Amino acid sequence: MYAIVEIAGHQYKVEKDQRIFVNRLEGKEGSKVTFDNVLLIEDKGKVTVGAPAIKGAKVSAKIESHLKGDKVIVFKKKRRKGYKVKNGHRQYLTSLTIGTITKKAPAKKAATKKEAPKTETAKA
Repeated sequence: MYAIVEIAGHQYKVEKDQRIFVNRLEGKEGSKVTFDNVLLIEDKGKVTVGAPAIKGAKVSAKIESHLKGDKVIVFKKKRRKGYKVKNGHRQYLTSLTIGTITKKAPAKKAATKKEAPKTETAKA
């Protein structure tokens, strides 16, 4: 069973007990968070797609740690001009462990059709 969920503006494919790194989230290490914006759920070959999200579906996760990602070097150069600029950047990340993926099936409504009132028409 897997789900596609939107976390902090990005979409992730998640499974139970999977560890993912997302942009820094609010919350302390060890606390639990839930995400309601579930876009797709696949369960034993049965795919449920939301429009845009599935109502009642939730993904719960546990915040493992807050950390910084690998350093990314940004180097700019213009040839024959003597222009060189070197910058570095490290993204702030949060490590999550996915707990449960719950899907509430929407309640089926009874098919009741209202019959239109019959009006008698006079035939001439």
